Amino acid sequence: MWWPLAGSWLLMGVELLLVAATVSRLADPKIHLAAYGGVVFPLSLLIEAPIIMILVASTALCKDWPAYCLMRNFILTVGGGLTLVHMTLAFTPLYGVVVETLLGAPPSIWEPARLGLQVMTPWTMAIAVRRFYQGMVIRVSRTRLVGVGTLLRLGVSASVLFVGLAIQTLPGILVATSALSAGVLFEAGFMLWCVRPILRDLKKRNGVSEHRLTLQRLSEFYWPLALTPLIMLATLSIGSAAISRMPRALESLAIWPVLGGLTFVFRSIGIAIQEVVVTFYGQPYFLRPLQQFVGLVSLGASGSLLLIAATPLSTFWFESVAALSPELSSLAGTALWMAVILPAISPWESYFQGELVSRGATRSITQAVSLYLLGSTGILMMGILYGKIPGLYVGVAATLTGLGIQIWWLWRYSHSMQGEPVTRIR
Repeated sequence: MWWPLAGSWLLMGVELLLVAATVSRLADPKIHLAAYGGVVFPLSLLIEAPIIMILVASTALCKDWPAYCLMRNFILTVGGGLTLVHMTLAFTPLYGVVVETLLGAPPSIWEPARLGLQVMTPWTMAIAVRRFYQGMVIRVSRTRLVGVGTLLRLGVSASVLFVGLAIQTLPGILVATSALSAGVLFEAGFMLWCVRPILRDLKKRNGVSEHRLTLQRLSEFYWPLALTPLIMLATLSIGSAAISRMPRALESLAIWPVLGGLTFVFRSIGIAIQEVVVTFYGQPYFLRPLQQFVGLVSLGASGSLLLIAATPLSTFWFESVAALSPELSSLAGTALWMAVILPAISPWESYFQGELVSRGATRSITQAVSLYLLGSTGILMMGILYGKIPGLYVGVAATLTGLGIQIWWLWRYSHSMQGEPVTRIR
């Protein structure tokens, strides 16, 4: 159940690495990496944040045809609205207010970042469709289709990146965002094609569960859950704005997507645990083996990243693969040591969130992420006020602090529910 989902997340991490490595080999890499990692990607993720958790909601709630129809209309409405928000930001003077004034991005990346946001316009709706139908596939335990879809997405993205490298005259930000948009559009179409037999079977049965899903129930369940990535991704934009106001801002913003892509590869295998927990939670003999498995994933992921940080693999990756200059590579190598613990945290975060989602306690997840925001923002503010530490280091420290507080709250809430009967949301 787990490994195809983990493979899907892993491939998405590889996609981010390929994008950063490609931009590093095109003209003005520092400017275009900063535009991509400091403005375009954080803002695109922030806008799509309300529909990210549609995957876990679809896995948990699409149990009959009326529920499917309700959720389908829901994601089309929300996805369409968010796409309008993205277009307003990318194509109107609102861009200047957000990027130039609020984020305080360096002037050299203003125009490349605007172009990147415009190319990313299809991103939000494609993500909504893709994650909705991935949830339905996971629900019937056909998780391999999720992995296959992401593999095809990676092939499409890599093809666009290769064309950009071959031409060499296209701006790096244009190549990067075109690759991401093309890849996710293809994956969304693939998932829509894969889900057809599942939908036919669901419509044929045409039954209605005892507790029929209503818009009110969906809202009560989903919106606290949707706030989780919204708050989490807001910290990316806050982090970019804070780093822009610290020493070595341009260098830090240029390294941020490269370092983030590398750590995400090792964190990604733990993210997939959430859907596994939602699918199987409450079944006999489930709890102890899963906890042991989460522990192994946690140690293995951080141990692997530690191996890279402690050996010449770090320099090889940042200079030879990511094509960073020796100066940027040195800065990134130090930050990597700080980030080694991140992959150990992700599996437990996913485990506790999956447990609480299965119990319908989605508000507790929102509370935990709100604490993450407060903790990480506090560290960023101290970094700005102190003004002597490179923004990259402060950004990593803020992430670690926020995640530590978040995990503590999830564990605390989960521990308080032990002994209560498990009431499945579905």
